[in-house]
Amino acid sequence: MKWLEAKVIFDCPDTQLAADLISDLFYQQKVQGVIVEDPDVEPEEGWGEGPVVRPEQHAVIGFFPDRDSMPARCRQLEMGLDHLRDKNGIKSRVAYRSIDEEDWAESWKAFFWPEKIGRHLVVKPTWREYDAQPEDRVVEIDPGMAFGTGTHPTTRLCVQMMETHLRPGDRFLDVGTGSGILLVAAAKLGAGRMCGIDTDEIAVQIAGDNVRINGIDNDRVDLRPGTTDVIRSQRFDLIVANILSEVIVELLDDIPRLLKPKGIFICSGIIEKSREQVRSKMVRCGFKVVGERLLESWAAIAGELRTPRRKPQAPS
Repeated sequence: MKWLEAKVIFDCPDTQLAADLISDLFYQQKVQGVIVEDPDVEPEEGWGEGPVVRPEQHAVIGFFPDRDSMPARCRQLEMGLDHLRDKNGIKSRVAYRSIDEEDWAESWKAFFWPEKIGRHLVVKPTWREYDAQPEDRVVEIDPGMAFGTGTHPTTRLCVQMMETHLRPGDRFLDVGTGSGILLVAAAKLGAGRMCGIDTDEIAVQIAGDNVRINGIDNDRVDLRPGTTDVIRSQRFDLIVANILSEVIVELLDDIPRLLKPKGIFICSGIIEKSREQVRSKMVRCGFKVVGERLLESWAAIAGELRTPRRKPQAPS
């Protein structure tokens, strides 16, 4: 299989905002992960072996599978970049490169290093070394074609909220599980039965591989391709969804029936401008907002499902 690497080289005074907005363009095209190249970032001491070559320019890189829809997706990306130029003053250009799957798999691995994403949770690629501290809970990940490395701010926000709200033994659901990082993190935090769903069958397979890599008992994990329709009979204590804002807004119509009374729903992947829209929809769907976090122009919201009021009985 061939892949098309789309490298967006950009110039903007606010490089973090520009990287987030360009990344969001890729996410809108169903690209599940991106590489952000930042020549100003110094690698943390002790977080990897060997020298790290700094990129020369600020850039965001995404990969499109070589399919019939690829030209249309490239046009959508370029139209989005034109909009960011006009609205936000982000100057950019796109460089495309066709690569084989083997080269694609290696081209982004060089950018993935162990990283602490919560108070105690560390995400570590399987091909890197890491000297774990006694308090660390290490999540071993080989993202493969699911391309979820766990280092994006939206994943960090989810994990930080899970550390606050997940209780030992909780039934846990990850909607849009990707490479399974949040499933493994839930297991490390003491969750009981866990379920992960994703519309991408390849992601489900890779999530299963990462569950096994981390030594999690298969009897505790239920992984399924599809939407929430495949788990209609189940109820959970905690549900997370690290996906796009517009998908969260649609999903909220379905989440209450999947939660136990006073269950917690954590949603991330929300750009700041969509924060109030998601928050308002959560309240309308019966949630009390119990936590909000912001990181690098991204937001995550946690809501507790309120116990529904009983309808008054008609007089006899």
